[in-house]
Amino acid sequence: MAASRVSELYRTALITGASTGLGRAFAEMLLAEGVLVWGTSREATRLAPLTAIGGGRFTPVALELGDAAALQQVFRSADQAAGGFDLVINNAGFGVFAEFSTPDFVHWQEQLDVMLLRPAQLTQLALRGMRTRRRGAIVNISSLALEYPLPFQSAYNMAKAGLSALSETLMLECAGTGIVILDVRPGDYRTDLDASMRRPQNELTPPMRRVWVEFQKLMRSGPPPAHAADALRRALLCNRSMTLRTGRFFQAVLAPLITRLGSLAQKRRIQARYYGLD
Repeated sequence: MAASRVSELYRTALITGASTGLGRAFAEMLLAEGVLVWGTSREATRLAPLTAIGGGRFTPVALELGDAAALQQVFRSADQAAGGFDLVINNAGFGVFAEFSTPDFVHWQEQLDVMLLRPAQLTQLALRGMRTRRRGAIVNISSLALEYPLPFQSAYNMAKAGLSALSETLMLECAGTGIVILDVRPGDYRTDLDASMRRPQNELTPPMRRVWVEFQKLMRSGPPPAHAADALRRALLCNRSMTLRTGRFFQAVLAPLITRLGSLAQKRRIQARYYGLD
């Protein structure tokens, strides 16, 4: 018989970047489903609202994802306290808005470290225990940006594409092991990503200003994060590996269909025209 609650499949979960946006919505959904949740943030105090909601079922974890050694130590401690994580959601990240050639490369390198290398490290750590137990799920929160790259957000696009490539690989490697791999590709949701975006360039060029205005419009008009959490809930209950596109109908359903029917050159022309870059 199919499970009706996520906790029937996954008893414990770890979510990175749980204090705001999609991460917080995922944590609230899992707590409502009866899952014991460990959530991370750079500052544990930012997780206080989830502690209040979850009571003893939510554990705040202070974690700086840019620190590889700290990540390993923090994960092992939390994993031991949880008795082994059944579900790990790689969600944390941030945005940088700039011309690729302009700021110091360190801006891009930090983003790739936090959004690709550290999730890969966390996935490897989690998979070792899951393979021993022959059960569990890895959820990598990628983005539709890998299919429709966002201008002036180079490292974000690269990191998300790499994370989806990792998920696709693990779907093959974990076939028949009892481990589920979910490649989740959200579109634009009403989160604070635009407000927290780093802009290392002092001035925006006219093309950058046009793109920035359109990017803010998309973010502010998107569905609420709870929409993505509900889509993730349904995917988890399916208990099988998959790629999940979620967001407004045009982004998640219609645009991928148009892309499959057309050519890459056509897709690029449409994107350039949309952002006023043609």
